[in-house]
Amino acid sequence: MKDIAPARHELDPIEIASRDEIAALQLERMQWSVRHAYENVPFYSESFDKAGVHPDDLKDLSDLAKFPFTVKQNLRDNYPFGMFAVPREQVVRVHGSSGTTGKPTVVGYTRNDIDNWATVVARSMRASGTRPGDVVHVSYGYGLFTGGLGAHYGAEKLGCTVVPVSGGMTARQVTLIEDFGASTIMVTPSYMLSILDEYRAQGLDPRNSPLQVGIFGAEPWTNAMRAEIEQAFDMHAVDIYGLSEVIGPGVANECVETKDGLHIWEDHFYPEVIDPVTGEVLPDGEKGELVFTSLTKEAFPIIRYRTRDLTRLMPGTARSMRRMEKITGRSDDMMIIRGVNIFPTQIEEQILKVPALAPHFQLELTREGRMDEMTVHVEALADHADEIARATAAADLAERIKQVIGITARIDVTTPEGVARSQGKAQRIIDNRPKG
Repeated sequence: MKDIAPARHELDPIEIASRDEIAALQLERMQWSVRHAYENVPFYSESFDKAGVHPDDLKDLSDLAKFPFTVKQNLRDNYPFGMFAVPREQVVRVHGSSGTTGKPTVVGYTRNDIDNWATVVARSMRASGTRPGDVVHVSYGYGLFTGGLGAHYGAEKLGCTVVPVSGGMTARQVTLIEDFGASTIMVTPSYMLSILDEYRAQGLDPRNSPLQVGIFGAEPWTNAMRAEIEQAFDMHAVDIYGLSEVIGPGVANECVETKDGLHIWEDHFYPEVIDPVTGEVLPDGEKGELVFTSLTKEAFPIIRYRTRDLTRLMPGTARSMRRMEKITGRSDDMMIIRGVNIFPTQIEEQILKVPALAPHFQLELTREGRMDEMTVHVEALADHADEIARATAAADLAERIKQVIGITARIDVTTPEGVARSQGKAQRIIDNRPKG
C-alpha cells in the first residue's frame, strides 16, 4: 500500500493546535450552543429548567455534566420540527432515520450547517489519504440517510470527482470503479465485502483495482475485517464515524498514518463517555457510552446526546484532538445470552479466524422454554462448501465461541450466498424470541 498520509502543512491549524487552544475554543462555542438551544428550542428550556440549570451555569467545560441528557425518544416526541432552533424557512435540508421502529427522527441544517458538515467530511477524507482531484466512488445510500449526501458534499468540498452510485446493483459498482478509476470508495464495510465477492465472481483480481482508500462507516467493524479488506484490495481501510442526530458522517475519523482510533473533530463536537447505567461521566481511558454535544450547529443543536455507542476516549496522536476507540458495539444491540453480554463484533472476530468461512453472517435469537438460544448463520467459502468441510468449520467456530466468549452457540454453515446480503447497514441480529 502507498504512503498517502497528508503533510503537516495540508492540515487545518486547529487539527494541530495545543490542547489549551482547543479547550478555549470549545468553551466559547459550547456556551453559545447551550444558550442557542435553551433560547430557541422549547424542549431544552423545559429540560434545563426542570434540572435546575441555566446556560449561565456553564463556566467551564466540566460544567456540562450538570446539564440533562438528550435521547432519541426526545427527538421522536418532538416530530417533525420541534427540535429546530431556527425558523423552518431557514432550514435548507432535512434528513432523518428510517422510522422502522416508530416515527423517524428528523434533523435539519441551515446553509452554514451544510458547509460545516462538508468541511468536517472533507477533513475526514483528507485524514484517510484522499486528495483533491481523486475520483471518489460513493456507495452509501442517498436520501433521508445522511451517509450518501454527507460523503458527496464532503468529497466536493475537498475538490474530488464524485461518482454518486449509492447502494445496490453490485456488478455495476465493480464496472464503474474499474472504468472511472476510483481511488477512494465510501461504503459500509459489510457492503464492501459484497463488492469483494463480485470482483471474484467476475474473475477480477481486486488487488489490481484502482482503489487506494476505503472509508468505512455506519456500522461497527473489527480490525480483523480491516486486515481482510486491506489484504484483498491492497488498499488502506479507515474508519469514519457519525450519526444523523449529531450531524451525519464526519464527526470523527481515523488518520491513515496511524489507524489507531478515530480523531474526533473537537472544534465542532464535544465528546463525553458515561457509565450507561448511572450516567456518571467517566475519565478518559475508561470504556462506556459515547455522548456528544454540538458546538456549531444552528438549525439542530444537540446537547449531551446519548449515542448508545460504546467506546473510550484517548489522547490524540496524529492530531491534537482526542481519539475514540473503534466502536465495539452499542448498549442497545448488546445481546444477553444466558447471562453473558455479547456483541456481534465478537462473533465476527471468531468467524474471521476460521479459514473456511466467509465474513457474511447473521445471528438468530430464539427461546426454547426458559432458555435463550443463539444460532450463527454463516457462509462457507466456495472451496469449502462440501458437507464435510462445512461440518468441520461449524465445529471449529462453535469451539472458538465457547472458549473465547463463554457460550454454547448453534452454528449453521450455509453454502455460498446462503446469508442475505446487505446493500447498506448490515442486519446482524434477527430476534425471534417471544415478545413480552
